[in-house]
Amino acid sequence: MAKGLAIIGLGVVGRRTMANAMAQDGLAISGAWDLDPAACDAAKADHPDLRIAADANALVADPQTDAVYIAVPPVWHKDYALLAVEHGKAVFCEKPLGIDMAESRDLVDRVEASGLPNAVNFVHGATAAGSLIADRLNDGSVGALAGVDIRLHFAQWPRAWQASADWLRFRDQGGYVREVLSHFVYLTERLFGPATLRGSIVRYPDDPKLCETHILAELDCGGVPISIAGGSGGAGPDVVEYVIHGEKTSFRLYDWFNLQQSDGGPWTELLTDVVDKRQDAFTRQLAALTAMLNDDPHSLPDVRAALSVQELIEGILRT
Repeated sequence: MAKGLAIIGLGVVGRRTMANAMAQDGLAISGAWDLDPAACDAAKADHPDLRIAADANALVADPQTDAVYIAVPPVWHKDYALLAVEHGKAVFCEKPLGIDMAESRDLVDRVEASGLPNAVNFVHGATAAGSLIADRLNDGSVGALAGVDIRLHFAQWPRAWQASADWLRFRDQGGYVREVLSHFVYLTERLFGPATLRGSIVRYPDDPKLCETHILAELDCGGVPISIAGGSGGAGPDVVEYVIHGEKTSFRLYDWFNLQQSDGGPWTELLTDVVDKRQDAFTRQLAALTAMLNDDPHSLPDVRAALSVQELIEGILRT
């Protein structure tokens, strides 16, 4: 029987996940809700059969709801995660866990104490690229690691498709370090183990409310140096690049889901049999969620893993 997934938050990300979940075997949308009536109306227009709940409590308490997907701004993540726990429902939350480290630590303790299934939606929780790299690292074909380079640049932040999420441009809970870099910090810890922050430099605008423009940072994973450089502004295409430098083989993950390798020569494409890598990533992520809800093995990160990422990200931004 399909598991009922409730959607809290009907912005771009919430609607996208809902649409993909509707096409996923093993999942059914039990209903949705957003604080903004216009967002509810827009979702209903796209999906006439969608049930819009009267409020969040009614949605989560519904017997047809088995899990709650939380796609609201971070300041409310804890409230809705704990509402799910209160009703004995599994938690599937966007990152970060919140905007205050003490509150996020408390959330993790309470979710873990409940014993309920839980996961956080880092995009590389189940991607083909992440899994292939992990396999190659484990079989020794990469060789000794020289380091990892993470490069991010956005001509416009927030990006044009995020125009409705105005909170992303503010320092209290937005910025590309939290929104984008966190996915690759998660991937780093997934592949290489716990990371420590060695140092960072962050540039902010003169307006104290606005988020970062440029960063330099270094992490260390058991002796593997992870160098990070990010920026925003200027003309040109966005850059999202994650390069692993190995003695025998190096990997270049670019534009989120595309993967190349090199043994010393030019980069060559991998995963060429996957026609739409972005859509494949969504499908794999929701298949992993379905497995979690059925108590089957899965690769999604839990709230404890997300807390580790948040600690590193906030450490970068504090420096």
